[in-house]
Amino acid sequence: METLPTSPPEPFIRNRVAESPIEVFNLEELWGDAKLMTFDLAAFLEKGFILREKAFRAAARDYDWEQFTGAHVALTCTTNAIVPPWAWMLVASKASGAARSATVGDEATVQTAVFTRLLAGFDWSRFEDRIMVIKGCGSRNVPASAYAEATAHLMGVARKIMYGEPCSSVPIWRQPS
Repeated sequence: METLPTSPPEPFIRNRVAESPIEVFNLEELWGDAKLMTFDLAAFLEKGFILREKAFRAAARDYDWEQFTGAHVALTCTTNAIVPPWAWMLVASKASGAARSATVGDEATVQTAVFTRLLAGFDWSRFEDRIMVIKGCGSRNVPASAYAEATAHLMGVARKIMYGEPCSSVPIWRQPS
């Protein structure tokens, strides 16, 4: 009588990428699930242009800032109003009570600022002497500056840096021998 094998046969196709020492760094994961939202200061200005302090403070006090809970907020003004620095400070202080961050500028400026802060506070030591791929082609807009900053940080610890996916990456930098 024939006996059946006790263990499954070895797979026909080997995943060499999974077996490699390459580690993937995904910038999108740093951002997490936070939304990017915009607050237009023009709504607090008379006719969209004139800042009257008493009315401005009342509007800021009464506004529903909770809608920005957990979001990164772009504080902007869509009119050509002259906005004094204290007005941006007041709005930022109100938004920051609910939001993850509040930054003056358009959404692209906020993305750059948020990634700069996240990358500056990241623990890069875990990539010591590693072969790294900075993941590209994601679904979220990661600014080019974030890729450049991540590369600069990784150059201080990694052995090799590539861009793309582990199965098809572009070499960027290698630690000098």
